Amino acid sequence: MDGSRQGSAEKIDARVPQDAAVALRDVTIAFTLKGAKRYVAVEGIDLAVRPGEFVAVVGPTGSGKSTILNAAAGLLKPASGRVDIFGQPLGGLNGRAGYLFQADALMPWKSALDNVAVALEPRGVRRAEALERARAWLGRVGLATFTDRYPHMLSGGQRKRVALAQMLIRDPEILLMDEPFGPLDAQTRQIMGNLLLDLWAQNRKAVIFVTHDLEEAIALSDRVIVLSAGPAARVVGDFPVPLARPRDISEIRLEPRFHDLYREIWSCLRVEVTRAYADGPA
Repeated sequence: MDGSRQGSAEKIDARVPQDAAVALRDVTIAFTLKGAKRYVAVEGIDLAVRPGEFVAVVGPTGSGKSTILNAAAGLLKPASGRVDIFGQPLGGLNGRAGYLFQADALMPWKSALDNVAVALEPRGVRRAEALERARAWLGRVGLATFTDRYPHMLSGGQRKRVALAQMLIRDPEILLMDEPFGPLDAQTRQIMGNLLLDLWAQNRKAVIFVTHDLEEAIALSDRVIVLSAGPAARVVGDFPVPLARPRDISEIRLEPRFHDLYREIWSCLRVEVTRAYADGPA
């Protein structure tokens, strides 16, 4: 890795930008296991995402990718270090963030329209207004004619579109996405990736996007963060993605620079994947 990169032999600079939408400052997260044993999931994490920046996080299984998202969401409290949201310490749930999980979180007894509208209930939005806004969002994700469908009547990609609308209708300033397209087939993943980029480009939010798919990470993001194998995972790579926007995911993967980036990042990630496999159960 050249001198402009922050590689596995170096610790990421702790001087996190003050204008960051999300900043993890020397964050360590640990869990107490059976027998009072302590498991350190991530250790000394320094990571910043600026407003409007799309950051993808990759790493081997068990590297703490979801743990970092949960810390940014306020679902996990660091054992040490701190999480700042727009310069302010996070002291509870992050009300300025939307969270999109890998698994469906739709209510099976509600229609697509109601599943999206329900996201506005905690804000006290009148039902008529909530339904009107939900209908508009379903149109934006390409489901204008599916408002009365229930989750079991929708394909995997359609359910993911409903979940995306459910998150975005609240207009969060930060998007936390935990392998949201993981269960989908390759073609549907590309369609969903392009939809996400289109929506993001209209009103750019800060994004932390966790994925196992390095190609997906490069195609979507402004930066790719690489985590080491766990336990005590840390940041071992921070790679800018200088590919022009707007992007079409299927086309951007054909560009020579895309392949150069893939080889460069994979050279870092491969070391950690190999180590995680070697240290794992037989």
